[in-house]
Amino acid sequence: MKVLLPMLSLMIALPVAAATVTCPDLAAAVQVAACPAEEELRHTYDGYCSDDAKAYKGYNKETDVCTDYQAYRKLKNVAMWESADGNFSAYVSCDRPPVQVKAATSTSVRVAKQGKMNLLVCGYGEGLNFTLRTRAECKVDPGADCVANPASCKANCE
Repeated sequence: MKVLLPMLSLMIALPVAAATVTCPDLAAAVQVAACPAEEELRHTYDGYCSDDAKAYKGYNKETDVCTDYQAYRKLKNVAMWESADGNFSAYVSCDRPPVQVKAATSTSVRVAKQGKMNLLVCGYGEGLNFTLRTRAECKVDPGADCVANPASCKANCE
């Protein structure tokens, strides 16, 4: 016990080493949730946008998804995808062919905040973003040119 306590306190006091996080290669990304069926979308549209949906009134004004079924379908016809290691995730339109998702290469990387979480957002063009959620502080290399060199799309997180 006398030896265990000092070793435990030493382990707690050691700083965590910085890690370089690279935007994922989407060739190995996987769709982890099924796309909603058209009948499911119609059913949820009727329920969500009906006169009884007063709880969503404020949200409807912001997005106008209830004025047109196609707008609602565009918002809700998505499925979750993950990077091969499961660290990055994205909601991807089910209208986008999986081959197109897997062929995308990173074009941008940025850091954002959502409450206490930090988000490392890797952009792949045409609104496709895979996001890593972490409590670590991440910094993007300002000289990185993701378009010319997708491998440079990375950040240091501590």
